[in-house]
Amino acid sequence: MKTPIFHVDSFTVKPFKGNPAGVCLLEQPRDDAWMQAIATEMRLSETAFLSPKGNDYNLRWFTPSTEVDLCGHATLASAHILFELGFYDPDETIFFHTKSGVITATFDHGTIELDMPLIQPVPAESTPLLEEILGQAPLAVAHSEDKAILLAEIADQTAVEAFEPDFKKIASLEETDLIITAQATDGKFDFVSRFFSPRTGIPEDPVTGLGHCILTPYWAPKLNKDKLVAYQASSRGGTVWCRLGKDRVYLAGKAVTLFSGEILRQ
Repeated sequence: MKTPIFHVDSFTVKPFKGNPAGVCLLEQPRDDAWMQAIATEMRLSETAFLSPKGNDYNLRWFTPSTEVDLCGHATLASAHILFELGFYDPDETIFFHTKSGVITATFDHGTIELDMPLIQPVPAESTPLLEEILGQAPLAVAHSEDKAILLAEIADQTAVEAFEPDFKKIASLEETDLIITAQATDGKFDFVSRFFSPRTGIPEDPVTGLGHCILTPYWAPKLNKDKLVAYQASSRGGTVWCRLGKDRVYLAGKAVTLFSGEILRQ
């Protein structure tokens, strides 16, 4: 049995930009150890594994070292493949069943929009370790309710772009993930960010859907708007269109398939 697998660059229209993800199409669910081995072999920040569930799909995400509960860019990549290969018509909605609940994907003129969980930012205090990592005192600090994500707003867009991470120190934070962000000043975007998660095997994630699930409700009231255009200022870079709902976040982006293949040895 041969298993199709794809390499997709998400939140971009250009190859080698955005965030790369693996997408593996399964005829039936596989065991965790096999999926983890494939994700480790792929060496991408996340590999998505899709298996049919009636007219819908089960969806799970694995980094090179662990399974994660939520991933935006690999979900976008999965929807891109299903639409591109004709599994769904452009006017249909895809329902993904995940550990974070049902996520839907819709297609409109080449852009895919994901209906994602909203992660509420909770105001927090800065710490000496955080200020040592940033090289400055943040303007504001927040974390997710489960304290897995730490968000630090810093001085300006230039500071975000110029930030040089110390991954060892970031890994010593109480929180698993660190986001740094600032209001954009270039006139193209509303805010910029970068995302670090060395403890999960992702030193810096190029473009992060999960991050924008907390960044959107953080910036929307600050900027007094519920539709925002965001840029993740990693070396690859990527654009995310964000829309704040009542209790959901809608993230939209484009994607491009870089290559496809088959897993020959099971």
